[in-house]
Amino acid sequence: MSNVFQKNFIKLLVATILVFSLGMTAYPWNTQAEDHSGDSNTTLEEPNLVFPVISDTQIGRDEGGPERFDNAMNQLNELAPNQDALVFIGDLTSHGYEEEYDTWSSVFNKHVQPQAEQLIGIGNHEYDYNGLTPEGSQQRFFDKTGMESLYYHKTIKDYDFIMMGEESGYFYSKEQVQWLGDQLKQSEQRDPNKPIFIFLHHGIKDTTYGTEDWYIENDNQRLLRETLKQYPQVVLMAGHTHYPISDPRSVYQKDYTAVNSGSISYMWTEKGYLQGEVPETEVSNGLLVKVYDNEVVIKRRNFTGERWVQDPWVIETPVKSNEGFKYTDNRDQESPYFDKNANPSVSRLTVNSLNISFPQAFDNLLTHSYQVTAINQKTGKVTNQYKAFSEYYKGEVPSSLTFPVNNLQPATAYQMNVQAIDAFGNVSNELMTTAITLAESVPEMQGVIQKFEDGGAFVNHGVAQSLKAQLKTVNKFIEENDSEKAIKHMTKVKSLLEHRKENNQMSDNAYNYLMRNANEFIKKW
Repeated sequence: MSNVFQKNFIKLLVATILVFSLGMTAYPWNTQAEDHSGDSNTTLEEPNLVFPVISDTQIGRDEGGPERFDNAMNQLNELAPNQDALVFIGDLTSHGYEEEYDTWSSVFNKHVQPQAEQLIGIGNHEYDYNGLTPEGSQQRFFDKTGMESLYYHKTIKDYDFIMMGEESGYFYSKEQVQWLGDQLKQSEQRDPNKPIFIFLHHGIKDTTYGTEDWYIENDNQRLLRETLKQYPQVVLMAGHTHYPISDPRSVYQKDYTAVNSGSISYMWTEKGYLQGEVPETEVSNGLLVKVYDNEVVIKRRNFTGERWVQDPWVIETPVKSNEGFKYTDNRDQESPYFDKNANPSVSRLTVNSLNISFPQAFDNLLTHSYQVTAINQKTGKVTNQYKAFSEYYKGEVPSSLTFPVNNLQPATAYQMNVQAIDAFGNVSNELMTTAITLAESVPEMQGVIQKFEDGGAFVNHGVAQSLKAQLKTVNKFIEENDSEKAIKHMTKVKSLLEHRKENNQMSDNAYNYLMRNANEFIKKW
């Protein structure tokens, strides 16, 4: 039996087993996807090429930078002990200072595998803050990294690697883009069936997640776009955005494949969410690429959580046109959903705020965020509405979330709605619950008791009347500025609540609310 026949037979056998297995068991993704430690490729063959792609250590930004870099390099060496190359695409340092380069080099040289070809690119942070001219910054980069040029082309195990380099912050010259076009032409002529790997610090506008805000900002971007769109076999990897690669929009295919490499140092993300553009959590990401005869497998690593992120991205090769691309804008039409038994709960009620808690929703790719809405039940008007990340980017993604809801009115009933939103804007059904903010005055608390009675929270009218009567006495002493007697009689209200609860004369919800409100009044007085 020939080697070719054996290889094809094994591919067919394994593919058949996988298809059967997937057909028998299909599970939805929740916010924290499964840990996929194995490859998704359907062959048993060894990869032709293995290389990590990382960026944005920004050594010098904070004290933890070297430790994060060390941790990432450690994990990559454990996961891929025989690397053919190691690619670093910019922002090694925070300011381009010599001491920052030296720290970066000490970590890099400690871990880089001797057989791995080194491809190191320059980023805007190597230029912007060191007081040097662009030429001076470039020379320092060359001296500290051993690179001989800002942009260069290498062939590694018969695959083409093209590194582009900023000639000043955010700037790629027309000459460099034209050079890129020449290199692409040569690569395609050499082997039209292989992918061509391109690396640059800044991504191309409106490709991967984050490039709508962070991208190359000069006139040559149009020329660069026109150059790249002629080569659908290009796999372009860029850093700079710091956007989390656990978002599926971090890979994008239109004219070619664009990939976000994440960031070792810290995470940045979108505006308009409760946690802010830079959430207060440590997130360190990077890529591990494996190249096979007929596919490129890109695995995403969350170094903070020491886990793989969701399924690897798989690019089938050879790529002759963009017709077979699957990582497109319209790749996902499925809405996230909550488990049928999911229920939100309310806690930490105050006179003008509350906390709402709920379990994470499920999605076929990723639940990205939630919309939380507070509606005044009396007026029907929206009092507060915001979006919050699902915290999918964390090292350990929580199975449930708790968010604050502020700017509410005292002693007011609210309907609380929660909807899940996936990375592509698909929206789930609503989770709903109701809550009443604490009363700010004793008469307001009496009014809440009336609401509970109207809602059937008491077994009879006498329960409500007895509570109101006790509160009337409390209010009398408040009006007389006699806080000692007010507290004494509010304590009697608490005893009455205990008695009614023990005799099953009021609901748990009414008891918990009124007891909390009574305690808050005593604390205040």
